[in-house]
Amino acid sequence: MRHHSNVRKFGREKTQRHALMRSLARNLIRDGRMVTTLAKAKETRPFVEKLVTTAKSATVASRRLLSTRLQGAPEVKKLVDVIAPKYAERKGGYTRIVRMPDRDLDNSPMALIEFV
Repeated sequence: MRHHSNVRKFGREKTQRHALMRSLARNLIRDGRMVTTLAKAKETRPFVEKLVTTAKSATVASRRLLSTRLQGAPEVKKLVDVIAPKYAERKGGYTRIVRMPDRDLDNSPMALIEFV
């Protein structure tokens, strides 16, 4: 039975999956938007939204927590100093996913994920 195991595995081991999510989140924070597969966008959304919620407090402890999650100093700085203040009054829903045309190579459903 698959009770409470809703995580998408993407054909990767746990460490590789975490590295993928970290990389996708860092790219989204750095660029503000990115085009990826629909499944990866749907997995990235809650990961990034939790990071933004943590960054809104802007304490030393939250910076350290973000640093362990992202492992990238420039992304943490941008998240705390630029992105989080824009959503200070917002309770959630910091990202949007827009479906794109399927990829020609393998017909994978693509999506654009961006900050609102």
